Amino acid sequence: MSGSRCELLRWQFEFTWSLFEYHLERLKPEDFLWEPGPHCWTVRRDDGGVWRPDWAETEPDPVPVPTIAWVSWHIGWWWSVALDHARGRAPRDRSEVTWPGDGESAVAWLRGLREEWLAVLGGLTEADLEAAAPFPWPEGSGLTVAHMVAWVNAELMKNVTEIGQLRLLRAAGAQ
Repeated sequence: MSGSRCELLRWQFEFTWSLFEYHLERLKPEDFLWEPGPHCWTVRRDDGGVWRPDWAETEPDPVPVPTIAWVSWHIGWWWSVALDHARGRAPRDRSEVTWPGDGESAVAWLRGLREEWLAVLGGLTEADLEAAAPFPWPEGSGLTVAHMVAWVNAELMKNVTEIGQLRLLRAAGAQ
């Protein structure tokens, strides 16, 4: 591998995604809405049949344990907004990003976001990485697109770990 930051960030993303695929391939439909305890955040159908996530504007204490459905919605939300910023589109509001409604559709959605992100990464140059970051920091933060790409990798790695741990806990309890 050359010393290109673009190549290194893409490698890190692909490595994280390979860990995610390990879990995505093993998820069962009933895993998504499994609640690991009494204090959980999940996704619920509203009166119109749209799947909405549990949410609070300030983080509760204690923090609720999320379901796999909630974490998959969370990934879809932040990644959709990161893609909006990276492509120069007006970013979606959190309430505009809804969970697809079942595990198979959620996995397809996440894989689609991966393809979109790969297209963004494939178009970046070293000079692009130096531009001011449009997300997730406020304007004037001094952070760059390289920071945003690294943040996406880190956020994805964290969420992959959460989904993997929830999947393993459910599998261990089902024995």
